Amino acid sequence: MAVDYTVIVVYLAGMLAMGWWGMRRAKSKSEFLVAGRRLGPAMYSGTMAAIVLGGASTIGGVGLGYQYGLSGAWMVFTIGLGLLALSVFFSARIARLKVYTVSEMLDLRYGGRAGVISGLVMWAYTLMLAVTSTIAYATIFDVLFDMNRTVAIIIGGSIVVAYSTLGGMWSITLTDMVQFVVKTIGVLLLLLPIAVVKAGGFSEMKAKLPTSYFDPLGIGGETIFTYVLIYTFGMLIGQDIWQRVFTARGDRTAKWGGTVAGTYCLAYALAGAVIGTAAKVLYPKLGSPDDAFATIVKDELPIGVRGLVLAAALAAVMSTSSGALIACATVANNDIWSRLRGVVRSSGDEHDEVRGNRVFILVMGLAVIGTAIALNNVVEALTVAYNLLVGGLLVPILGGLLWKRGTAQGALASVAVGGLAVIGLMAGYGILANEPVYYGLLASLVVYVAVSLATRPTDEAVLAAWRERLAGRTPELVSEPVAAHQ
Repeated sequence: MAVDYTVIVVYLAGMLAMGWWGMRRAKSKSEFLVAGRRLGPAMYSGTMAAIVLGGASTIGGVGLGYQYGLSGAWMVFTIGLGLLALSVFFSARIARLKVYTVSEMLDLRYGGRAGVISGLVMWAYTLMLAVTSTIAYATIFDVLFDMNRTVAIIIGGSIVVAYSTLGGMWSITLTDMVQFVVKTIGVLLLLLPIAVVKAGGFSEMKAKLPTSYFDPLGIGGETIFTYVLIYTFGMLIGQDIWQRVFTARGDRTAKWGGTVAGTYCLAYALAGAVIGTAAKVLYPKLGSPDDAFATIVKDELPIGVRGLVLAAALAAVMSTSSGALIACATVANNDIWSRLRGVVRSSGDEHDEVRGNRVFILVMGLAVIGTAIALNNVVEALTVAYNLLVGGLLVPILGGLLWKRGTAQGALASVAVGGLAVIGLMAGYGILANEPVYYGLLASLVVYVAVSLATRPTDEAVLAAWRERLAGRTPELVSEPVAAHQ
């Protein structure tokens, strides 16, 4: 394993080095939080694909393939569909807003009264997303070094917190590009063909497995529908995803770069399902489907290649973890703490935006590591986060983008009713049930429409300012340095 260990250690050292390099570039709030809004198509596509394809998409995607066959691709497939929908229909408008958070968008659209409660919901979602990604380090380091769970979480989490705190989005962008390349080589170009060959090829796989393993809908129609509702729509509104859209150099980069990334996700989904299906042939009686990835890597890959593929899994986890961490810190600072600071701050000293955001990443990172150590049932925690996100925020966000008649009162009522409905229904049906997000989303939609129609339309001056932002005609745009758009 010495060669494999060397590959992993070199990879981790490279992540820290890029964090240090990114620190030299992050001299302003825009540079630190959204990489100066100047990523070109290649970097934008790679980093967007990296953040959405995390440990759940890699280890979990292979596990679903092990359990259900090719239809196990649906979870990651719906993530790709969500990214495609965001890129084609919304990303250009989102990028032109020149904001930093989803809640800032809601404030602009509804007149400054809808952002606080949405910020709290989004903060809870991004925190739990970072926590569940951080917990995945325990699985990977256990395979590599037979390491204690707590120690693994501390080491993996500390590396991510370190490079994210040093350079912000620039460091995360650079590391994500490396992670994208490592994942592509490790999973698509190495593990996929080797797994299929070791399993005897597709003809042998079909001969040894039930026909349901090759049924595209074998996982079940209701499960697919739930994946679409949670993951496809979740991609449209998550702060971690939007913050990457904000890094795009322009409309075309956001649209076409995101489309390339979404298409890559579809290929990655199928690859994970095929690898899991091959693992079922090789190891028909594993204790848990999620063990399939680690088992096939450990037992079937040659020295060196094994280290690279495990680095690919580590890359998948780190990209999602770092993206969720900076999103969590951005929401905490800009949407929650900044409002309190605006009330209680009385000194005339200019606030250091970069230093303040760096402190928030460090604090949120420590909170993520501590929560990850204490938490056991990560599936339930992530389900709660996604249910609250989709049930509480989907309607007011998409309503604000698509429906002129939506009002601040309607948005606030929608967030409150949808969120409370989801919580109440999870208590009644169970956290992992499908009904909470179904009925919570329906309640949010009904309340949004009814309250918006029953209240005065949004002030025309607010809507005019909103249209100017959507068109990209704002003083903020003019005042930004020309170099930021080169």
